[in-house]
Amino acid sequence: FKLMAMMVSSDASADASHTALAMASYRSILVEKEGALDIVTLNRPDRLNALSRQMVEELSHYFGGLREDYQTRVVILRGAGRGFCAGLDLQGDSNGDLTKKSAGHEKSGHESELSKTLLGQRRFSNVMRKMREALQPIIALVHGAATGAGFGIALAADVRLVTPQAKMNVAMFKMGTTGGDMAISYFLPRLCGLSVA
Repeated sequence: FKLMAMMVSSDASADASHTALAMASYRSILVEKEGALDIVTLNRPDRLNALSRQMVEELSHYFGGLREDYQTRVVILRGAGRGFCAGLDLQGDSNGDLTKKSAGHEKSGHESELSKTLLGQRRFSNVMRKMREALQPIIALVHGAATGAGFGIALAADVRLVTPQAKMNVAMFKMGTTGGDMAISYFLPRLCGLSVA
C-alpha cells in the first residue's frame, strides 16, 4: 500500500510540474493556482477576449490536461477586461487561423472552403468537449460580452455566474453558420428548456 501511495504521489508531482511548465508557456490565457483552485483567465482584453487560434489551442491543452490533474479540484473561468469572450476574432491577425492545418498535418492539394471551416469548428468544439469531460467542476464568471463561441464556452461550464451587465448573443445565426454553433444548440435547450432556447 505504501509503495502504491508513493507511486501516486510521484505521478501527481510529475503531472503538477508538467502542468506548471505548460502554464508558463500560455500567452493568451492566464492560469493561477490557489491550492486546489485554478483560475483561468481569457487574456486578450484589447480584443474583448475574442478567440484566436492560439487561445483555442491553449484552452484545449489546459482542459485536456484536467483529466490527469489530481491536484486541481475546481476551475474558475473568467475573461480579462470588459467582457467574457466576444467569440471568434474576425478582425485580428488570427482571422482564418483556426482553419489552417497544424504543423505536420498538411494535406497535399487544395482543401475546399467547407473543409477548412469544418476544421476550425472542430477545434472550437474540442474545447467544449474537453470542458465537459473534465472531472473538476468549471465555474464561468460571465460579464460583458459572451457571444458566439464565447457563449458556447460559458454554456459548457458546469455553473455560470452572470452579472446583470452581461450580453449573450448568437450572431452566427445571422451569418448562416449555425451548423457549427459550438454546441450552443445542444447546451441551451438543456439548460433553459426548448421553448425558451
